[in-house]
Amino acid sequence: MITVANRIYVNPEYHDAFEARFRERAGLVDGMPGFIANHVLRPTRDGDPFVVLTFWESREAFEAWTTSDAFRQGHARSGTLPKDAFSGPNVLELHEVVAR
Repeated sequence: MITVANRIYVNPEYHDAFEARFRERAGLVDGMPGFIANHVLRPTRDGDPFVVLTFWESREAFEAWTTSDAFRQGHARSGTLPKDAFSGPNVLELHEVVAR
């Protein structure tokens, strides 16, 4: 199993809009082979990023998602927030789960 953590730096005045985007997400990832779960984590300290954390059965399953039509459709509205909503570039991290 792997996790994919997308750390996204969002300016405080856009937190509500950013969270709403995930509450209203298309949900296309939910039906992908190898997908386990999706969690959106809100920062508790100023300046820390949101973390969009997904769990996958394998790296191959995650990579199949990123090259799928469903991925392109699901991320089509990712540009709906203005550039000034973000205080820096996102950081994508992949980790293998070694203990549960």
